Amino acid sequence: MSTTTIALVTGGNRGIGRSIVEALAADGRDIIFTYNSDEGKAKEVVDAVAAQGRVAVAMHLDVTRSAALPALANTVRRTLRDRWDREAFDILVNNAGIALHTPLGATDEETMDRLFAVHVKGAYLLTQALATGPEGTEPLLADGGRIVNLSTGLARFVAPPYAVYGAVKGAVEVLTRYWAVELGARGISVNTIAPGPVSTDFDGGALRDDENLQEIFSGLTAQGRVAEADDIGPVVAALVREGTSWVTGQRIEASGGFRI
Repeated sequence: MSTTTIALVTGGNRGIGRSIVEALAADGRDIIFTYNSDEGKAKEVVDAVAAQGRVAVAMHLDVTRSAALPALANTVRRTLRDRWDREAFDILVNNAGIALHTPLGATDEETMDRLFAVHVKGAYLLTQALATGPEGTEPLLADGGRIVNLSTGLARFVAPPYAVYGAVKGAVEVLTRYWAVELGARGISVNTIAPGPVSTDFDGGALRDDENLQEIFSGLTAQGRVAEADDIGPVVAALVREGTSWVTGQRIEASGGFRI
């Protein structure tokens, strides 16, 4: 049986998710990661992890399709047995996400439902499927494991038109505290990482492609620049290292000191 620490990361084929996968691999973890689109980028991540001497397995998942979660759990269980001779993994990172504009007075119900489905319902039901087990089965997330949820600085400061996105991420932070209590007896710590402005393809690359916006946000940041994805992945990796399990139920903002 492998004693390697294994992490499962959602949305691991691009942006912050890819940085998390690669940072965990650099720390000696093997990875299962999910992706919703762009299988080519998922293969690139598998190869990048292999180049570090670690193993990564990519699995397709749309977190809004709750009917797909039992099949995913079965695939994870089978993969753990076949690849690692294991019955459980150690770290769950709920990273998958989308950003949509929701100005008051011009937001439809479908947009609100989609944001809720990805960030709250999807993360909740996936965590439930992996961190708890149906009667007669052991949970896939091991006792003593870790859960890291991704939030946003927009749950602390206001930057229209992201009201609903900020609100659903605020819900994620509340769930973090509840799960820390509900899973604490099993020695599982649950925390939130909240990035500030990050230059990725998120929200269609709005920040990445707008030099004026980058300049404005850099002026509001203590460290004088906006983040790159690789500023965030190592923070997640550091939070799940040995010796940090006593930190639980916390929101840790990784924003370079944005708007402090």
